[in-house]
Amino acid sequence: MDNVKFNAEYWGAKYDWSRAGEEWSARWGGSKAQWATTLYTRIGPWLPAPTVLEIATGYGRWSEFLIPLCDRFIGVDLSEPCVRACQARFSAIEKAQFFHNDGRSLGCVEDGTVDVVFSFDSLVHASLDVLSSYVPAILQKLNRSGVAFIHHSNLAEVLDRAPNDNGRADDVSCDMVRSLVESNGGKILIQEKIGWRNHEVCDDGITLFGRADAYGGCETVLLENPDFSRAAEYVKKYHSPYHLAKR
Repeated sequence: MDNVKFNAEYWGAKYDWSRAGEEWSARWGGSKAQWATTLYTRIGPWLPAPTVLEIATGYGRWSEFLIPLCDRFIGVDLSEPCVRACQARFSAIEKAQFFHNDGRSLGCVEDGTVDVVFSFDSLVHASLDVLSSYVPAILQKLNRSGVAFIHHSNLAEVLDRAPNDNGRADDVSCDMVRSLVESNGGKILIQEKIGWRNHEVCDDGITLFGRADAYGGCETVLLENPDFSRAAEYVKKYHSPYHLAKR
């Protein structure tokens, strides 16, 4: 089945959203702890920002933390139920807008207007043909100094050592994403291969990139972090109690 059609049907009609995506942060002790210790430590240098675009918002698990850190927030998702849920959840916040998209393009966003593009724990399910559409679209939406932070699969590199039992795109690798960025006029700033399901292989990747006309002279930093998810055990034990203490 077409990757976009599958994801639209699965996340739009079949998946049980009763926990609003919090189940995926359980290893960290909740989304607050995961954001503060794992995500903000990576994307924080580029926040706050005037305009933030989040791709594949789900029920707004990360939107909750991004919205206070910008003047304008745009969220897109290919699942109409997810878009409606976010519109209802953040209805009192005028600067936050949520749109249903086709899972490949960003027509609801003006070119050259976005400071930060963010997507985490979603595009790991996007196949190479989907990313081949999204990457040039992202670069088109970024302003000259903008950056994109996307979490994607690296399963194509390690499939012989990491069976695909969680819906990861098995035709995507970090090298492929890097090639997509560079061939579309972008520059990789940091690319981190991360271990998601175990601590022996890096089955996912996080890529931070911008426009080559702004960052062409910057050195690309390549990291390998098979212990990415192992840190969740520490965060849950020592950090999440502080985040849970204040509701």
